[in-house]
Parts: sequence; structure tokens; C-alpha cells
Amino acid sequence: MNLIAVILSVLSLLTGPSTTGWTPAPTPPLDRAAGVLCAFPVHAEPIVDHVVTKVLASYPDGSIKRDAFKGPLIVRVTNTSNGRFYDADASGSAIVDHAADGAQTWYVAGPILAGFRAEVGNLPRGLYVIDGLYRLVITADGHLTLTLGHPANVCEHID
Repeated sequence: MNLIAVILSVLSLLTGPSTTGWTPAPTPPLDRAAGVLCAFPVHAEPIVDHVVTKVLASYPDGSIKRDAFKGPLIVRVTNTSNGRFYDADASGSAIVDHAADGAQTWYVAGPILAGFRAEVGNLPRGLYVIDGLYRLVITADGHLTLTLGHPANVCEHID
């Protein structure tokens, strides 16, 4: 099955009327020093967070093999050196496959917020709102690979 077909399947699963089994998945605040994601220090904190998650499959030991996320999420990203901020819509829906080694494959429809450190992904260093239909692979050692999608670097909005 091609990537677009997988993502469209994700959309149909996540937009259905069922609310059974969904639990809140609060997003914690984030602080990063200058040079980690942006050239300046950043603070990110949800101002709207109604994200829910649901376990879709588990490994025999009970750990999560596949789960889903959906719901409104707006994250205020602030340049803490000058006070400028940007309210990032990260309200995408995703199904996440968890490999036994700790790697994750995200199949996403809509925007999420993702940080790319220098030389640890296929995008330059930055804090990105990624939108569209796409796949994001996070290896066990933290390397990120984005396939498709439309990334926009939030650092550029608050410099």
C-alpha cells in the first residue's frame, strides 16, 4: 500500500464518530537553549490542548505497538530573548507505529510541531509546523526523516 493510501486510511479511522477508548494526551511545555532548534532560546507551551490518544495494538508484553492521536492543539512558541511569539496549529491526526527497538513511524494528516536538531534529520535545524499528508520516521537514536508534507520553520516567524 502506498503512503497516501495509508494516510487516507488514518484519516478515515480518526475522523469517525466513536469516542470509546480515547484518553487525554496532554502536551508538556518545552524549553530549548539557543542553537538547539533555533538560533535563540525558545519556550513552547500549549494554549489549547484537547488532544486524545487511543491504543490500537499492543505487543505481548503490553507495550504499545500502534496508537492514534487527534484533537485541537495550539502551541505558543516564544523566542525568550526578544519576547516574540507564534501560535502554532499542531492539530493534526496521526497513527504511530512503535517498533520494538524504540523507533516510531508517524502517519499524519494535518499539522504537527516537530523539532529538528542540526544534522539529526533531513531538514535543517528548526522547529517546524509540518502540514499536509506525510510520514515522519524517528529512529531509536533520534534521527528524523520526513517524507512528503509541507514544513514551515517557526523560528523564522519569531527571530
